[in-house]
Amino acid sequence: MRRREFITLASGAAAWPLAARAQQPAMPIVGFLSSLSQRTTDHLITSWQRGLRETGFIDGKNVTFEFRFADGHYDRLPAFAMEFVRRPASVIVAAAPSAAIAAKMGTATIPIVFVVGLDPVAAGLVVSFNQPGGNATGMTLNTGPLGQKRLEILRELVPKVKVVPVLVNPTSPDAVPELRDIQAAAPPMGLELRLLNASTSEEIDSAFSILAQQRPDVLLIGSDPFFVIHREHLVASAARLGVPTVYPFREFVAAGGLLSYGTSIVNAYRQAGIYTGRILKGDKPTDLPVIQPTTFELVINLKTAQTLAIDIPATLHARSDEVIE
Repeated sequence: MRRREFITLASGAAAWPLAARAQQPAMPIVGFLSSLSQRTTDHLITSWQRGLRETGFIDGKNVTFEFRFADGHYDRLPAFAMEFVRRPASVIVAAAPSAAIAAKMGTATIPIVFVVGLDPVAAGLVVSFNQPGGNATGMTLNTGPLGQKRLEILRELVPKVKVVPVLVNPTSPDAVPELRDIQAAAPPMGLELRLLNASTSEEIDSAFSILAQQRPDVLLIGSDPFFVIHREHLVASAARLGVPTVYPFREFVAAGGLLSYGTSIVNAYRQAGIYTGRILKGDKPTDLPVIQPTTFELVINLKTAQTLAIDIPATLHARSDEVIE
């Protein structure tokens, strides 16, 4: 073989892998848009990635993840959503209502998988639960209607209670529907609600200063994601207040709170991961029904109960799904 022919063949052989790499499609990008902070949601992201693995997708292997965290500053979310629209992302995962609304306002074409507490139909995210329509679907935690159950639990803890302070975040889309359900349930139970607003760490301190003066018998914490971010702050403040406090999610009780009743957020994020994977494989959001929870978890922290000198009623013990000692 002539030297010139060898060089030509060798050069061509070296070019084949380059050409093959150039023809390979780029990995799809999944944008994870969160109303919360990374530190307080690492366990949820792990669960979401587990759901994706169940459908065959692994970060860096056949999909790329990009994350944006608002850290409770919901006004940051629209700009973050537009970053994913410009990329463009193949799917946007929206964690919590404010993120879902920002994503929905940002695009009518990129598929959106949400995890929200409120009613996604009433919020305009989907047309219906069974046939979402449009480009969004996901999971609802059904937090609003569970407010009535949390009130019932407070009455079991403190049967004499008449006034229930409720901490809410007025800047959250969750607040109005959740309060509507609680306010409808309170009068038939002979309860009066007193609302306290908090959308910053300083306002949490102010709210607990007011509570210290009022000396209530109980306290109910709203289900807003901002409170999930600040759960350690809230649990510590409730401990200083020294009254039975009911929370919406297990995460509060794991941080030292007394009791929670609500949906498993961890399981909801795993389901969101499965839906993300299915969409990456070609399913359309409009063909994936919104998943509603069918089971709810009652979690009790016995150590906190002992510290507060509270006797947990046997009826609650019997119904508990988990007891932290």
